[in-house]
Amino acid sequence: MKAVGYTETGPIVRPDALIDFDADKPAATGHDLLVKVEAISVNPVDTKIRQRRAPTGGTPDILGWDAAGEIVDIGDAVKNFSVGEKVYYAGSVNRPGTNSEYHLVDSRIVGRAPGSIPTSAAAAMPLTRSCQKKLS
Repeated sequence: MKAVGYTETGPIVRPDALIDFDADKPAATGHDLLVKVEAISVNPVDTKIRQRRAPTGGTPDILGWDAAGEIVDIGDAVKNFSVGEKVYYAGSVNRPGTNSEYHLVDSRIVGRAPGSIPTSAAAAMPLTRSCQKKLS
């Protein structure tokens, strides 16, 4: 599968700050959902991780935590989700990120994507918060 990641920490202005590469497509087991990623968003956590946490194991780390997409496979312990459903979520910094064609995410931190907004808008929601202030 196609993915976007990094091999070294540092500033984004470097030509190799982000790279396109091929990665193995993950398989869903346990509580995991395999999601075909349709949209992602970029949050401050992406920048902070890329600047401060060096990849290990000789392969690039995949960035991204907010995503929306369609479930294409489920693990054997998954409850309340089915293949074909649209979902959105903020993944875990302890797993590969969402900047890839397919992403493995724990079903217990996933929600059904709102049908009333575009997928791209759903991907922008998970790590953000809304604040309302009454103006006088």
